[in-house]
Amino acid sequence: MTSHKDLKVWQKGIELVKSIYEITQLFPSNEQFGLVSQMRRAAVSIPSNIAEGCGRNSDKELIHFLYIALGSASELETQIIISQELGFMQIEKSEQMQSLIFEIIKMTSSLIKSIRIRDEKSIN
Repeated sequence: MTSHKDLKVWQKGIELVKSIYEITQLFPSNEQFGLVSQMRRAAVSIPSNIAEGCGRNSDKELIHFLYIALGSASELETQIIISQELGFMQIEKSEQMQSLIFEIIKMTSSLIKSIRIRDEKSIN
């Protein structure tokens, strides 16, 4: 079996975490325990849940954790939009981050679909 570290979606998740940490360093200091903390937790949750799902014993559990990663991605996307609306993030950076999140969402959704297809084939 391959490691979660071999999954492109996990690698993209790590890339996103690094970008979020870099961009949130520029936020106002009074947001350190507000939006900055929430964004960093949501970003870290994406590759962490992919990894945890891969470490579980069943495809059902893997899919469960992939759905959690999808939820965190949507949460982070919302926080990025809020950050941009509040003027903490430039439009270009916001669009770049949202594009990466969209890519991660597509990859995660495709992974879920492929696992389900594989499971259906093994049943038949």
